[in-house]
Amino acid sequence: MDSTVVVAFITGILGPVIVIVAKYYFNKYKVKADMVTEALQTSERVMHKVDHIKEEFEADRVWIAQFHNGGHFYPTGKSIAKFSIVYESVDVNIPSTQSNFQNIPVSLFSRPINQLLENDIIEIPDYKDEKIATYGMKYVAETSDCKSTYMFAIKTIEGRFIAIMCVDYTKKKTKLDMESITHLQNHATAIGGVISAHLEKVH
Repeated sequence: MDSTVVVAFITGILGPVIVIVAKYYFNKYKVKADMVTEALQTSERVMHKVDHIKEEFEADRVWIAQFHNGGHFYPTGKSIAKFSIVYESVDVNIPSTQSNFQNIPVSLFSRPINQLLENDIIEIPDYKDEKIATYGMKYVAETSDCKSTYMFAIKTIEGRFIAIMCVDYTKKKTKLDMESITHLQNHATAIGGVISAHLEKVH
């Protein structure tokens, strides 16, 4: 076969194939890089809000836990619903709770989670006040040196319950007024928008 024909064959047939393969791998790894960049940008935005909330409301600890799947039930193979603290901001000399709440089955905290699902908020201005419902959270408060807690459901625009925002006071019990509660609910709504937008891009 003439060398000119061989060169023409390689250029005409193999050239486009190589280009297609190259584009495939470029796009594949570009997508992965874009996903990492998007995740980092989302984390930065959420952490900025969490830090802001801690400062604005003079809280000692603010954290956000997200729901996720983790493992499967035997023998059905059904996914186990769990939650993990993903974002946390703590004041100086305040213990972190993030490492203690990773891959926790929602069934262990069904009472507070159901309360948030139905009513969007849990207010515990004083854990020692027996008249205030604590939804089984008192023992958690004791282990984390918490005197007051305010929890908010984080939901998507469609109403899907995707995360929890918690504001803790450990130095002294703190009763927030209705204006502060409403403001915190608005923060939770804004954070829900950031997280849900990220989840939609991932899927």
